[in-house]
Amino acid sequence: MINIRSAREIDAIRKACQAVGEILDFAETLIAEGVSTQVIDRELEQMTIAKGGIPAFKGYGGFPASACISVEDVVVHGIPGERILERGEIVGVDYGVQLDGYFGDSARTFAVGDISLEKKRLMDVTRAALAAGIEQARPGNRLSDISHAVQTVVEKAGFSVVRDLVGHGIGTHLHEDPQIPNYGLPGHGPRLKAGMVFAIEPMVNMGTYEVYTDEDEWAVLTDDGQPSAHFEHTIVITDNGPEILTLADKSDLE
Repeated sequence: MINIRSAREIDAIRKACQAVGEILDFAETLIAEGVSTQVIDRELEQMTIAKGGIPAFKGYGGFPASACISVEDVVVHGIPGERILERGEIVGVDYGVQLDGYFGDSARTFAVGDISLEKKRLMDVTRAALAAGIEQARPGNRLSDISHAVQTVVEKAGFSVVRDLVGHGIGTHLHEDPQIPNYGLPGHGPRLKAGMVFAIEPMVNMGTYEVYTDEDEWAVLTDDGQPSAHFEHTIVITDNGPEILTLADKSDLE
């Protein structure tokens, strides 16, 4: 069942999402050559607590950290640790906050110093795919219209969308119905309605879409070892179209 949220609930979700957006803005200032992923995780957790929130991922299904920090060929669910960031890498930071019983969820991929033109293009295409998917989140459209828009942008650019992982509904739980794949034919699935709240999150690989789970049972990596990018926003569908709730900086979708 897909929840239709009241104005009061949407306002509560918006507050959690604003916290996430601000925390990811802060994450960007921490991404630098020589910094460990563990330090970034600790700083983001401290900021969350200072805002009166709870890190949504910590302990979720046994996940041991507050942030998912995924470097280079790690698609998602990277566990922060002693790994030191190196110039030229790309780093996905996925973060969630629970605030007053409601959740926000967002992800961005950052560059560590100067990166290759192809990695920059991978990030740009993933951002564009997210924007295209969000644009389809309008009353009257079908759920798969979001999926198809993402896939079209990605594959037109010569990249691939991860098929084993999906976006999701969000609200009083971190993951709710529906699942939102990043590929598929248009015109299928539930009819979209105002009040639905989704976390849309393209995960885009430079090479094959095939992935595997690391021996730590969390990190998901590309099969061919090529880099992956991940961007995500929590959005609400309104009568006038989608509203991005986790967009702290509009340049993030430009």
